[in-house]
Amino acid sequence: MISPGKTLENQSGSTSLGCNSQMLDPVSQALEELLVAAQRQDCLTLGVYESAKLMNVDPDSVVLCVLATDEEDEDDIALQIHFTLLQAFCCDNDVNILRLSGMRRLTQLLEDDAGVGTEPRDLHCILVTNPPVQPLQCQALQHVSSFCQESRGQNQWVPCLELQDR
Repeated sequence: MISPGKTLENQSGSTSLGCNSQMLDPVSQALEELLVAAQRQDCLTLGVYESAKLMNVDPDSVVLCVLATDEEDEDDIALQIHFTLLQAFCCDNDVNILRLSGMRRLTQLLEDDAGVGTEPRDLHCILVTNPPVQPLQCQALQHVSSFCQESRGQNQWVPCLELQDR
């Protein structure tokens, strides 16, 4: 439960850009593996609005919510309001949630074969879903979920990671 007068951001103890990336590198690698595997299995929902719609309709299918920003996004008030609402929804529905920096690396990971001139995809919010027919059976999902649970045990409700450019 969140203490009165404290926001989810205050509870986490840090912002998305204030993470110790060396300490979290194995978790970052697991997250990269998870996102690529989920994309291959068509288990990703990309975009703030699309994610909000899915979480409203079928929150039980969501196993992870990734909220991604870089420094230039930190002053986007509308995006931060969306993040706050999505974080609250995730907490209410026991969905693991991460804040992430490293948009360039995220874009590299989730590139598709879209042609030149197509509109860039919104990668600020990414939901990983677990389809009931063939659930994701992936060590990376277990690793990231364990990290989220351990973070909550340390009162870090919205842990953060940084993806490093390669």
